[in-house]
Amino acid sequence: MIQFCPGLRHCSFALLLLWLTGCATAPQPPARPSPPATQIPPPPAVVAPAPAGTPPTVPTPAPAATPPTVIPPAPDAAPPRAAPAAPEPETRASYERIAFKALPAVALSDWAAAWPAFLNSCSALARRDAWREVCAQTLAVDARDGAAVREFFSSRFDVYRVASRQVQNNAETASHSGLVTGYYEPLLRGNRIRTDKYSVPIYAVPEDLIVVDLASVYPELANMRLRGKLQGRRLVPYPTRAEITDLNVLAGHELLWVDDSIDAFFLQIQGSGRVQFDDGSTVRVGYGDQNGHPYRSLGRWLVDQGQLTIDQASLQGIRAWAQRNPARLKEALNYNSSFVFFRELPLGNPSTGPLGALGVALTPGYSLAADARSIPIGAPVVLATVDPNSQAPIVRTMMAQDTGGAIRGPLRFDFFWGFGAAAGERAGRQRHPGQAWLLVPRGVTPESLLPRK
Repeated sequence: MIQFCPGLRHCSFALLLLWLTGCATAPQPPARPSPPATQIPPPPAVVAPAPAGTPPTVPTPAPAATPPTVIPPAPDAAPPRAAPAAPEPETRASYERIAFKALPAVALSDWAAAWPAFLNSCSALARRDAWREVCAQTLAVDARDGAAVREFFSSRFDVYRVASRQVQNNAETASHSGLVTGYYEPLLRGNRIRTDKYSVPIYAVPEDLIVVDLASVYPELANMRLRGKLQGRRLVPYPTRAEITDLNVLAGHELLWVDDSIDAFFLQIQGSGRVQFDDGSTVRVGYGDQNGHPYRSLGRWLVDQGQLTIDQASLQGIRAWAQRNPARLKEALNYNSSFVFFRELPLGNPSTGPLGALGVALTPGYSLAADARSIPIGAPVVLATVDPNSQAPIVRTMMAQDTGGAIRGPLRFDFFWGFGAAAGERAGRQRHPGQAWLLVPRGVTPESLLPRK
């Protein structure tokens, strides 16, 4: 099916490209290749209740699935015909500058707890002109003093309230409320060789996977890539999940072997994790690449099949369904044709998270995945949302240090809860409204920190 590629601004060029090829896939970030398992789009009218005392929230549309891989037709193929598609609404961010004292209250303990995450951001941002001076000034701050940390941000940063604006048919709507989901770093049990116990492969990036960056030919497609493999002189689609798992087409490319297929599937959704061997040693595995096919939500499929309700379609609910229905598990997993390949990494500091899109280790509870087209990666964000366990309001300073395939839109965030089962419990239940305030160095506008279009 032909569909419009997100991000194309020149309709005539987009239509020509679609006529020739279809739609390209957006490049996947290193640490967040696809939506977390908990991102199950509800019907448009379903919205989690806002925390008591917060302004009314507006439903945020569920993110669109990643579009299919571009495969050029054979030279003698007739151009595909499609019914005219209605133009999709244009979504953009807007930023309202406010006084620092107008921020919602952040506890001093949270200001101090966020400081290590900010220093991590500075380790990557300090070489950039906009951040150089403010990062150099961190040396004079007492990291243990929440009041001193708060004073640092209040005296050196401007605050902007983030809004999401949609324009369609010359009508504009705006919202200050979006969607916050959660993700975490799972632990799997594994081995370096296949055994009866460890029979589920985790694959390395295969040598025949071709990734084509279109920006050098079409600058308008700077955020699009083609993925496939060569068949003669043609680039054809890379095998789907079903083809990879059922036909064993990647035999010999196994990185590690684990003991549970649903754990391996969730590892692909989270994008990174840890694998522990029988001798107690542990390695990290991080996102390497993916096969270029669109992500399709397993939770959504289970809801559509009448197997789960929307409320049950959490990470925990999906796992429970899989345990009850082993005969249907392969069918369910293969519904998502996207497949992620990994690379092995040293464990490093076990108290920190994996590397995010900024290239720094994520800080549990204080790192955030955001859409880099609207939120500058590395920047502090004051986020107001809900604790998935207690349902109590959370107002916390966090660092936008990661991105994700489903994290699309100015007010779409993924909250990194950390490592292990407890973090997974929280992440699996996180699906709440959220509001955000962006902090940028004094005299710098949010727009100037975003990637050039």
